[in-house]
Amino acid sequence: MKKPPSNKPNYLYSIVSVTLVLFLLGLFGLLVVQGQQFIKTLKEQVEIIVEFQPDTSPAGVDSLQQFLAGSSFFKANSAHFISKEDGTAMMREEFGEEFLKLDMANPLYDVLTFNVRSEWMEPDSMRQIRETLREFNYVSDVYYQESVTNAIAENLKKVGLAVLASGIFFIIVAVALILNTIRLALYANRFLIKNMELVGASWGFISRPYLARSFWHGLLSGLLAVGTLVLLLYFVLRNVSDFRALIDVEGIALVFGALLLLGILITTLSTYYVVKKYLKMRVDDLY
Repeated sequence: MKKPPSNKPNYLYSIVSVTLVLFLLGLFGLLVVQGQQFIKTLKEQVEIIVEFQPDTSPAGVDSLQQFLAGSSFFKANSAHFISKEDGTAMMREEFGEEFLKLDMANPLYDVLTFNVRSEWMEPDSMRQIRETLREFNYVSDVYYQESVTNAIAENLKKVGLAVLASGIFFIIVAVALILNTIRLALYANRFLIKNMELVGASWGFISRPYLARSFWHGLLSGLLAVGTLVLLLYFVLRNVSDFRALIDVEGIALVFGALLLLGILITTLSTYYVVKKYLKMRVDDLY
């Protein structure tokens, strides 16, 4: 018994269509991944300012730095000590020499600035960090932009819901388009599929060559989509140098792997559904 012949023009159209759909899904996935990376970077740029008591010794400053280095919320290598003399120099640059003509004692304090890891940039976590640091007797107070922290937390919730809804919509549309494309590709073989059943061939025997072909077509479509996205990323990295610092290699690799898997799964399952549909139809309904 012969295997069903391939219909090259239709299958070429199917591969191109699936590739385009996977490319759009992959582009959406990359935007989500890099968006998360951008948000993480933005959250880790919020500075926490620790103000020391006037009589704090260098040993006290070193003690606090050692505590921060061993804590789970501290972003590595982000601590920066600013003495009140350095603060005065900074104020001079900001306001000019008029700042020094006030004829008063230096009103500034020694401070230590640092950043926290992105997962700690939540209102409750930041309050916990503040209370922990204020327990040191040589710490006068701890400051951070609380309004920024709250705004980031609220906006993340909204963005997360929007991304989830968009992702579900994209997947539904992708499955519908790929299913319709494969149905059109197999339309010319509907009589052959039904005739094979009528002469006694099992459903598994009839479906096997179509499923095998859809597996390789799905893999090829996924590879083409990944290759196109790689070229797009290369173009962006070459022309936007600041983007390199935000690149999330693990996230991008996960998106590419998901595209290959989706290409195989969606085309194979869609082919199985279409072949099964033609096998269930009566001969008169095929016309």
